[in-house]
Amino acid sequence: MRKIGILTSGGDCQGLNPAIRGVAKALFDTFGKDVKIYGIKDGYKGLIDGEYEVMEKSAFSGILTMGGTILGTSRQPYKQMKIVGDDGVDKVKAMKKNYEQMGLDCLVILGGNGTHKTANLLSIEGLNIVTLPKTIDNDLWGTDVTFGFYSALDVATDVIDRLHTTATSHGRIFVVEIMGHKAGWLNLYAGVAGGADIILIPEIPYDIDKITDVIDNRTKEGKLFSIVAVAEGALSLEESKMSKKEFKAARAENSYFSIGYRVAEEISKKTWHDVRVTVPGHIQRGGSPSPYDRVLSTMFGTKAAELIKNEKYGYMVGMKNNDVVPVPLSEVAGKLKSVPMDCPVIASARSIGVSFGN
Repeated sequence: MRKIGILTSGGDCQGLNPAIRGVAKALFDTFGKDVKIYGIKDGYKGLIDGEYEVMEKSAFSGILTMGGTILGTSRQPYKQMKIVGDDGVDKVKAMKKNYEQMGLDCLVILGGNGTHKTANLLSIEGLNIVTLPKTIDNDLWGTDVTFGFYSALDVATDVIDRLHTTATSHGRIFVVEIMGHKAGWLNLYAGVAGGADIILIPEIPYDIDKITDVIDNRTKEGKLFSIVAVAEGALSLEESKMSKKEFKAARAENSYFSIGYRVAEEISKKTWHDVRVTVPGHIQRGGSPSPYDRVLSTMFGTKAAELIKNEKYGYMVGMKNNDVVPVPLSEVAGKLKSVPMDCPVIASARSIGVSFGN
């Protein structure tokens, strides 16, 4: 009898349920009645607290088109995993204990960067681990694409599309803030797909004067509106020169709700335009997964089942050059996949006149 645990950790996104379904259905197809699947509730929190249940085959039917995760999720910071809190719980010890109590042959973990750090920690501690790359930010090392990215891209692009009509009608500047704290993949793709005039990403610090120059030049050409797509992790040229301590202090003194509002005010002070801000926020994470993500998640899930069948543990399932392959967890954990400066999407955007504020 094979005993497999599954948990989803970190922020939710579209594609989690199709991935869970892919793993489970492939395991049942491979092992038949000789497999028992434990659904662990609310991510690592459930593994720490011992919140889990055996899931019947029927639990994985009808979830292909569902957003979110049927297992629930939570954020458990990696930095806190080795620290015994006020409750006296040794988190790593508790996770290992519950893994052993379930008698697991393998634990399948679906998550992003922080999730993979903890997954690698558990692998080092001797647990059999297989992971799947989930994040709308597409910033996970070791895979060309993560599931959730293209679904969020559809939402973010639709937001920008809709802003075009109202921006044109009123001759306004619209600042739209797209998710992406440390990497600008989502904002870059959504900005290009939605026809944004200015795209600001964390990898390219912006100069507000360059931004207003673009807006002024568009005005002279008779274009009274502009769309500025801002990643939530965008930073100014001045901020890019600060130490981490200085940066945190400067942001702590910042009274703006978010970066989008700050950029909007900076533009307002330097132009005569009416500037509005739109923050779609968690809408980008919600709803049904796109057809692409349903396929991708299913492929990742079935590959995870194949690794379990072959007892190949300590790997993340990734996509490289259109091939689904195992990637060593040790090569993934703690590494961020940022947008490179030679990214062809940036080059294409620049060639059609898109400004990156630099």
